Amino acid sequence: MSDILEKIVATKKNEVASDSKKISLGNQRDQAEENNRNAPLKPRGFIQSIERKIASGKAGVITEIKKASPSKGILRENFQPAEIAQSYEENGAACLSVLTDKEYFQGSNAYLQAARAACGIPVLRKDFTIDPYQVYEARAIGADAILLIVACLELNQMKELEACAHELGLDVLVEVHNAPELEQALELKTSLLGINNRNLKTFEVTLQTTLSLLSMVSPGKTLVTESGIMTRDDVQLMRDHEINAFLVGEAFMRANDPGAALSQLFS
Repeated sequence: MSDILEKIVATKKNEVASDSKKISLGNQRDQAEENNRNAPLKPRGFIQSIERKIASGKAGVITEIKKASPSKGILRENFQPAEIAQSYEENGAACLSVLTDKEYFQGSNAYLQAARAACGIPVLRKDFTIDPYQVYEARAIGADAILLIVACLELNQMKELEACAHELGLDVLVEVHNAPELEQALELKTSLLGINNRNLKTFEVTLQTTLSLLSMVSPGKTLVTESGIMTRDDVQLMRDHEINAFLVGEAFMRANDPGAALSQLFS
């Protein structure tokens, strides 16, 4: 685990301990189950939305709503999650990814709720999920999917968190950075596999990371390339290798109109 990831996980453990005193696990579970009975808040089918785009010949793009990052600082001063979500949807996004981590990414659960309420596409809660409490919380705030990062979890933890998510109707995106992590990720049931092109130790980004791991990916998996997709050539390189799902954040967050930037990159 990189130093920054180790620090984030330690913070998450403290947050879960603190949050569970304010809202109990039982209350989070009750709200999650209530949302599953409430038509506007039922899971929207995150993986299904990506697969529909790909089946129609388009790229399945997960567009990120992110105010800041530890390495780059503030990405967007005028940060309006609802407006960004609408712009993304109007310009063909398959799904949203909303940062909810407060300490390191200046995110918020309220950003996810505002973004989801403003559009009709599914939303991933982009956070560092290490405890079942966070899975129930994700569904309680309306998320349609959660992220599991192999670099900060043991295999048995991932299986437990995935089972909890699936029980609630949440989809799971499992994220890897290298071959050993990919081997573990393939032990999970989820069909959605993300390869992050960013090196967690150096923060360097290379699309070669996705291409070098491609041969290890099992048939039946929907592969998402993450980080470093900045130009149409980057998109074409991935699609030439039959990689048709993308998670893009920084390139859009720095644009005047994130949705227009999405349309331009993937047109």
